[in-house]
Amino acid sequence: MDIESESSVRTGPTKYFFLFFGFVFAALGLIGIVVPGLPTTVFMIMAASCFAKSSPRFERWILGLPVVGAMVRDHRSGLGMPRKAKVIAITMMVVATALSITFAIDQLGIRFVVAAVGGVGVWYVGIRVPTREKVISQRETQNPS
Repeated sequence: MDIESESSVRTGPTKYFFLFFGFVFAALGLIGIVVPGLPTTVFMIMAASCFAKSSPRFERWILGLPVVGAMVRDHRSGLGMPRKAKVIAITMMVVATALSITFAIDQLGIRFVVAAVGGVGVWYVGIRVPTREKVISQRETQNPS
């Protein structure tokens, strides 16, 4: 099994549960590559986590994807997101939320819920998700070689 795996492979029905959801998350992540506003990396992180518990082969596939695999590995090692990716993600969330509120939703209560969920997403990515460059510089200052 790969060194980067989160945990051991399950057996029986649990294995198929994780395998099924791994494919669901991977499909959503792949769709997110082409659909604006739908995240890619978060679904691939969840897919890799499910595959770590069900199929090391598919976990290696996710981790080996050209751009997404590196982001999943960075997430697992605590590096978070590159600054540029955070800016793009936050911009896309703001645009998708604003467009949804402005053009797609007629009821005030639902507009409020969409705005709140969008705000939580922006807050989470902006504040809670580490910025890769900042984490690397902090690690370098703590462990000068």
